[in-house]
Amino acid sequence: MSQANTIGIIGVGNMGGGMARRLLGLGWHVHVRDIDASKTEALRTLGATVQDSPAALTAAVDRLIVCVIDSPQVESVLFGEQGVKSALRHGQTVVMCPTLSPEEVESFGQRLQSLGAHMIDAPMSGGPQRAAEGTMSLMVAAPAPVYQANLDLLDALSGLVFNVSERVGDGARTKLANNLLAGINLVGAAQVLAMAQRMGLNLSKTLDVMERSSGQSWISSDRLRRALVNDYAPRAHVTLLEKDTRLAVAAGDAVGFTPELGRLAAAVFAQAHAAGLAEEDDASVFKLYGQSSAS
Repeated sequence: MSQANTIGIIGVGNMGGGMARRLLGLGWHVHVRDIDASKTEALRTLGATVQDSPAALTAAVDRLIVCVIDSPQVESVLFGEQGVKSALRHGQTVVMCPTLSPEEVESFGQRLQSLGAHMIDAPMSGGPQRAAEGTMSLMVAAPAPVYQANLDLLDALSGLVFNVSERVGDGARTKLANNLLAGINLVGAAQVLAMAQRMGLNLSKTLDVMERSSGQSWISSDRLRRALVNDYAPRAHVTLLEKDTRLAVAAGDAVGFTPELGRLAAAVFAQAHAAGLAEEDDASVFKLYGQSSAS
């Protein structure tokens, strides 16, 4: 296996694990690190090499993907004890996949650049199954030479790579815009389906109509089909869209734009969290509006 086909992934939960499986299936040599040993052990059985710290992983690869949840976790894996920084070499590339604020992404990029490393701003969308299949969306922002040098990795990860800008931070801006619309769509569909239930309609048949008519949205179909059979096992926790919609509204505020519908959607995800649904699938917003069983 050539060094070019060696990659490290820090954070192999739903999305990171999906990417690891995708690359292992394509013959890449994948090194993994996660605080949850069960995640890394599952990948070890598929051929991944498990490292005991971000520093050890960084020392073993030329390129690495960071796929943790939020800014404090990124700070820890990059600059904490036994973090990436302690083993980072000049010219290494860090692909940053979490959904963060644009300002946080820019800051991490500048700090890595000051150490002689490159950063690709590459948030993702689509869920763990699409990550494993290579059909998720990647919203990539990086200087053109860095982007071109890493096309092999980006193309291996996904057939839907959007090169949005050379300005690090624009990947985050694009992801927040996308996820704010996703949150609006999901909250709107949950409300409407609860109204349909109150009207005595068959919810499955109503959703059939919505999926094939002007009310269709991918996230509504994906989440509400599960809600109708009381399947709230977490694929994407409520806390993720809670965070993403909050960050998106803040990004709008920062440029003097108030996304009113987005602010309402963000409030609903915060309400779901307060109602004890934080660790359930974000389909559970349906619970806020009506009974979760099909008519």
